Amino acid sequence: MVADAKKISRMLKTARGQLDGILKMVEEDRYCVDISQQVMATEALLNRVNREILSAHLRGCVQQAVSMEEREAKMEEMVATLDKILK
Repeated sequence: MVADAKKISRMLKTARGQLDGILKMVEEDRYCVDISQQVMATEALLNRVNREILSAHLRGCVQQAVSMEEREAKMEEMVATLDKILK
Protein backbone atom coordinates (compact mmCIF):
# COMPACT_ATOMS: atom_id res chain seq x y z
CA MET A 1 0.00 0.00 0.00
CA VAL A 2 1.36 3.39 -1.01
CA ALA A 3 -0.78 5.34 1.47
CA ASP A 4 0.73 6.52 4.75
CA ALA A 5 0.16 3.36 6.80
CA LYS A 6 0.63 5.13 10.14
CA LYS A 7 -1.96 7.76 9.26
CA ILE A 8 -4.41 5.15 7.98
CA SER A 9 -3.90 2.99 11.08
CA ARG A 10 -4.45 5.95 13.39
CA MET A 11 -7.65 6.92 11.60
CA LEU A 12 -8.96 3.34 11.66
CA LYS A 13 -8.18 3.00 15.36
CA THR A 14 -10.11 6.22 15.94
CA ALA A 15 -13.05 4.80 13.97
CA ARG A 16 -12.86 1.60 16.02
CA GLY A 17 -13.02 3.69 19.20
CA GLN A 18 -16.01 5.57 17.81
CA LEU A 19 -17.76 2.26 17.04
CA ASP A 20 -17.09 1.03 20.56
CA GLY A 21 -18.62 4.25 21.85
CA ILE A 22 -21.66 3.83 19.64
CA LEU A 23 -22.16 0.27 20.88
CA LYS A 24 -22.00 1.53 24.45
CA MET A 25 -24.54 4.25 23.64
CA VAL A 26 -26.91 1.62 22.20
CA GLU A 27 -26.45 -0.63 25.24
CA GLU A 28 -27.16 2.33 27.52
CA ASP A 29 -30.30 3.16 25.50
CA ARG A 30 -29.06 6.66 24.77
CA TYR A 31 -30.99 9.22 22.72
CA CYS A 32 -31.43 8.05 19.10
CA VAL A 33 -30.34 11.31 17.49
CA ASP A 34 -27.13 11.33 19.53
CA ILE A 35 -26.37 7.79 18.37
CA SER A 36 -27.15 8.72 14.78
CA GLN A 37 -24.79 11.70 14.94
CA GLN A 38 -21.99 9.44 16.16
CA VAL A 39 -22.71 6.97 13.36
CA MET A 40 -22.47 9.81 10.81
CA ALA A 41 -19.19 11.00 12.33
CA THR A 42 -17.78 7.48 12.06
CA GLU A 43 -18.96 7.16 8.47
CA ALA A 44 -17.30 10.46 7.62
CA LEU A 45 -14.02 9.27 9.11
CA LEU A 46 -14.18 5.97 7.22
CA ASN A 47 -14.90 7.89 4.02
CA ARG A 48 -11.76 9.98 4.62
CA VAL A 49 -9.76 6.78 5.16
CA ASN A 50 -11.10 5.34 1.92
CA ARG A 51 -10.32 8.57 0.06
CA GLU A 52 -6.71 8.46 1.35
CA ILE A 53 -6.29 4.84 0.27
CA LEU A 54 -7.80 5.36 -3.19
CA SER A 55 -5.83 8.55 -3.74
CA ALA A 56 -2.62 6.71 -2.90
CA HIS A 57 -3.66 3.90 -5.22
CA LEU A 58 -4.06 6.34 -8.10
CA ARG A 59 -0.79 8.12 -7.37
CA GLY A 60 1.12 4.91 -6.82
CA CYS A 61 -0.21 1.64 -8.17
CA VAL A 62 -2.01 3.00 -11.23
CA GLN A 63 0.72 5.46 -12.15
CA GLN A 64 3.44 2.82 -11.74
CA ALA A 65 1.69 0.21 -13.89
CA VAL A 66 4.27 -0.87 -16.43
CA SER A 67 2.17 -1.86 -19.42
CA MET A 68 -0.82 -0.12 -20.91
CA GLU A 69 -2.89 -3.27 -20.29
CA GLU A 70 -1.96 -3.26 -16.61
CA ARG A 71 -2.77 0.44 -16.33
CA GLU A 72 -6.15 -0.07 -18.02
CA ALA A 73 -6.95 -2.97 -15.68
CA LYS A 74 -6.15 -0.82 -12.64
CA MET A 75 -8.29 2.01 -14.01
CA GLU A 76 -11.19 -0.42 -14.48
CA GLU A 77 -10.76 -1.44 -10.83
CA MET A 78 -11.01 2.21 -9.83
CA VAL A 79 -14.13 2.73 -11.93
CA ALA A 80 -15.76 -0.34 -10.35
CA THR A 81 -14.80 0.89 -6.88
CA LEU A 82 -16.19 4.36 -7.58
CA ASP A 83 -19.42 2.78 -8.85
CA LYS A 84 -19.80 1.01 -5.51
CA ILE A 85 -19.02 4.16 -3.53
CA LEU A 86 -21.43 6.34 -5.50
CA LYS A 87 -24.45 4.02 -5.23
